[in-house]
Amino acid sequence: MTIAVLLIIPVLITVVVVLSSWRMFKDVTVMIWRAYFNLGKMVGPKAYPLIGTLWQVKTNSCDLTYQLLNWASTYAYYDGSTGLVKGWIGPIPLVLVLKPENVKKLLESNTLITKAEQYGKLADTNEKWFGRRKMLTPAFHFNVLKDYQEIFSKEAQVIMVDLLEGFADTGREVDLFPYVKRCALDVICETAMSTQMNAQMGKNSEYVKAVARLSDLVFLFIRSPWLWFKPVCYGCGLGFEFDRLVKMTTDFTRQANRRQSLIDEGRMDESEIANSKKKISFLDLMLLTQKKNALSDEDIREEVDTFMFEGHDTTSSSMGWSIWLIGQYPEYQAKVHEEMDAVFGDDDREPSEADLKKCVYLEKCIKESLRLCPPVPFFARRLTHDVVMDGFTIPKDVTAAILPMGSHRDPEQWEQPNIFYPDHFEPEAVAKRHPFAYIPFSAGPRNCIGQKFALAEEKTVLSYFFRKYRVEPTTPLPGNRFVPELILKPEDGVTCHLFKRVRAW
Repeated sequence: MTIAVLLIIPVLITVVVVLSSWRMFKDVTVMIWRAYFNLGKMVGPKAYPLIGTLWQVKTNSCDLTYQLLNWASTYAYYDGSTGLVKGWIGPIPLVLVLKPENVKKLLESNTLITKAEQYGKLADTNEKWFGRRKMLTPAFHFNVLKDYQEIFSKEAQVIMVDLLEGFADTGREVDLFPYVKRCALDVICETAMSTQMNAQMGKNSEYVKAVARLSDLVFLFIRSPWLWFKPVCYGCGLGFEFDRLVKMTTDFTRQANRRQSLIDEGRMDESEIANSKKKISFLDLMLLTQKKNALSDEDIREEVDTFMFEGHDTTSSSMGWSIWLIGQYPEYQAKVHEEMDAVFGDDDREPSEADLKKCVYLEKCIKESLRLCPPVPFFARRLTHDVVMDGFTIPKDVTAAILPMGSHRDPEQWEQPNIFYPDHFEPEAVAKRHPFAYIPFSAGPRNCIGQKFALAEEKTVLSYFFRKYRVEPTTPLPGNRFVPELILKPEDGVTCHLFKRVRAW
């Protein structure tokens, strides 16, 4: 059978399931017809009834990423373009929002914060999100973040000294991505649960594998509309596999019993959170405020699981891409090495807050990596009311999606839109750019609450790495395609040759 036929079959299954619910059918039909008439003149790839644009959508994840980037450049970046691109997932409309003015309108809104149905098992309610966002803010208090620095440094030293040194100057290739990923997992486990995972040392391997597979499944659910319906999802076995893996990971979380430890330490007083000299993990915070915020034990478990997933995948993606991209440009890597020598000399000490502030060029490289390879490939919102953008009325219930990889390549905003160019983050260049042209952590009320945490972790780990090593990637540009799963991964990993540095001091 042709690819077109293979795509049509699941779409027809989707339509049949939708038709089984009259109320859903009625609401969806109204939304589709309103979108058809209101968005008729909006540009986008060719669509046909029922199958929409699926007939030309690439089935390979990597190919799909480049197709979306091509659609962005074709339909959004030309003179007079609004940066709005329409598409149809079968019969369901979708609008890509790419220009910073419209991205701002969508992300800054306090009413347009409902995640799209495509998030499926990751979606939450507005009420739950509002309450928990306010509750979690103290976990990222300045004094609390400073305390995490010790954990960042400890785990970075494990990966840099004990694990990678054996590959340096041997001529052997090493894929750094699994090492960086396990480092980030150990960091988030200790900061989220005050529990040592020891993933870098080969412990809890089943949990590590379960987390990786869950990431694959979530992205599969997001891009496969026929799997949004339980009979189809469980009928093919994927629903049962997902539930089994979720149980495995949540059982691990439940084992981290911190309540008795807090009582024993005499810290069941939330007034101590901001000024505590002891480690306050996310789990500690929620236990200390459990009564005030009326949280059940299951509520707490859900939030810890969220931090476990979102707090390590994104940072590992960013660090992996940063190493690979810096390694592609010897002149940029030399500048990073010069900065490391200027800040640390020949000292392998734990970076202080002052040290990290001096790592200005390293931070530019990390931010430029986040521009080209943002860990979260897209954000999507289900519009809870009509929204007018550049003369188009986008109807209620339509999914509006933001593609950071596309927005970050807008030639009106970036001097070298498709090239790794750290000078994009010179202060003068930043001042000239629209603030919503760069959104690796989203923006507005639903921005990433942990972005300062992530940047501090990445600068710490990479400062250790580039103090000690020079790296030569084995896959040259423009290879190593993007794999858009739950986070953006490199198709070929971060396969490199490592060389010990002879420092200038």
